[in-house]
Amino acid sequence: MDVNFQFDWSAALSSIPQLLTGIPYTLMISFGGLAIGFIIGIIFGLLRISRHAWLRIPAVAYIEIFRGTPVLVQVLFIFYGLPSLLGGPIDAITAGIAAIAVNSGAYISEIVRGGVQSIERGQGEAGLSLGLSQRQTFRYIIWPQAFRRMIPALGNQAIISIKDTSLFAVIGVGELVRQGQIYIATTFTALEVYMMVALMYLAITLSLSFALRMLERKGLVGQ
Repeated sequence: MDVNFQFDWSAALSSIPQLLTGIPYTLMISFGGLAIGFIIGIIFGLLRISRHAWLRIPAVAYIEIFRGTPVLVQVLFIFYGLPSLLGGPIDAITAGIAAIAVNSGAYISEIVRGGVQSIERGQGEAGLSLGLSQRQTFRYIIWPQAFRRMIPALGNQAIISIKDTSLFAVIGVGELVRQGQIYIATTFTALEVYMMVALMYLAITLSLSFALRMLERKGLVGQ
């Protein structure tokens, strides 16, 4: 079979303006979902290590369910399934943010659990010996140290969530992949356009990775 293919750089470059319109949606959904997911993660992460089974068991169930199912299935359930229960449609962007929130929240819960449990027990005992309450000891001694140790893992979760937004093209969210699909439908330059989509995702994730490395070098994260 005679294959005579030449990469069309002009098609790749001409797709950039339309692809750029998808970046705000990608960032809004990923970071909006992560902000909510962080709150969920703190709540369920602390419930996960509770001494009370009636608090711990629901937290474990939430974490295992949302870590054990694909984010694509979760967003399809939210976008197509929940409206039948709620009696009204859900906006695609709202569904995307919700999917990132509940999915990242499950992973962040484990990050929070690991971060808090990584702090030596003696730290808490020292706070109590100084006359602090358990809540004050956690707030002023345990949590600041634990949070610093969580930052690299939280950064990795942010990168994963940014990439997960590419799945939301299936519900019509106008993020990077969706904009690429729209452009390809009229130009038939799939290879060139998807290469540009990949490069834009790479630029976003590498920027975040660089920021995390800078924090590590300045000693603001980790031990």
